[in-house]
Amino acid sequence: MRVSCRPSLRATRATALLSLAGAAVTAVNSCTIPRLRARRVVEPVTVVVPARNEESRVGDLIADLRNQTLLDTLRVIVLDDDSSDGTAAVATSAFAGDSRFALVRGEGPPPGWLGKNAACHVGATHAARLMDPGRPGVLIFLDADVRLAPDALAAAVTELRESGADLVSPWPRQDAVTPAERLIQPLLCWSWFSTLPVPVANRSTRPSTVVACGQFLVFDAAAYYRLGGHTVVAGSHTEDLDIARAVRRRGGRTVVAVAQDRAHCRMYTDATALREGYTRWLWTAFGSPAGAAVVTTVAAATCAIAPLAMLFGRGRTRAWGAAGYLAATASRVTARAVESGSAPRGRDVADAAAHPLSIGAFVRLVAVSHRDRRRRRLQWKGRQLT
Repeated sequence: MRVSCRPSLRATRATALLSLAGAAVTAVNSCTIPRLRARRVVEPVTVVVPARNEESRVGDLIADLRNQTLLDTLRVIVLDDDSSDGTAAVATSAFAGDSRFALVRGEGPPPGWLGKNAACHVGATHAARLMDPGRPGVLIFLDADVRLAPDALAAAVTELRESGADLVSPWPRQDAVTPAERLIQPLLCWSWFSTLPVPVANRSTRPSTVVACGQFLVFDAAAYYRLGGHTVVAGSHTEDLDIARAVRRRGGRTVVAVAQDRAHCRMYTDATALREGYTRWLWTAFGSPAGAAVVTTVAAATCAIAPLAMLFGRGRTRAWGAAGYLAATASRVTARAVESGSAPRGRDVADAAAHPLSIGAFVRLVAVSHRDRRRRRLQWKGRQLT
């Protein structure tokens, strides 16, 4: 029995129209998404850094924080989340006696909490003791692997105040070096940049349109504590999105902005870390195993049909396939250029051209995440996830 690789005209046209719509949304977002700009900040700014086994990275972040400019008042709390390496010693050394910095030792998550959420809660509780109740200012959560330009915090606080939001999530550039990183990491930004009109989402209070990145969260401190802080997401595997949704459910506003050259992050440095990092939470992404099956099937079909039609189709089928493939590639290139704040490089174009392979790798990660959850194999940084 012969199996044809030639998709039908109807299927090709439908998937091409989806890709063209995504490219149109990407184009609109590239012109309208907020970009950070820095002004002097006179109100108090407090930073909490949850750090577990981050001895190789926390020192660089502390150096960046010590070099922040345009801030009249800065406090930094590094929460050592029961690390088994030299995180505490490296952090203390990097403080170099700077009185603005303090190390707080955590004892691990209590029952019902996940590790990072508990660390953020303990750090924020400690921060509250240092704040003037009448002028709490701004509370920022930063992951230890984020790198900052000297005016990054001032720019993020400026966006918070000028937008009038309760929470701003500056989206750091996601650095990718190895082939596995280059396949997956650009999808983080592209996934929402090509599907969600940011001007609409930033004005909305609907939880379903929220975008947030837990690497860099900037709260109005009073709003954060009124919400209950991280207690509202104690057991969440996607605490960044869920705490932003909680803000919106209470009538607050959240805003996503691109940090571009002011903040960047290399989340994972090899394929094993990337796999564990994604599979620990992807099982939550689409509501249920059935929802995940539907979404990943549609995503795989959309990305596979167009290039197959372009290669093996004829006439109008081939033309629609080429249009769909080029639209998906263009949306990837545009999203990456906006995320990085620079013109597309040859490597960015090559990564975008491999978009069908990226989606295939992502679908596999979703399947592995559901499998490992069923088998109770999910873990992160030495802790079993339940």
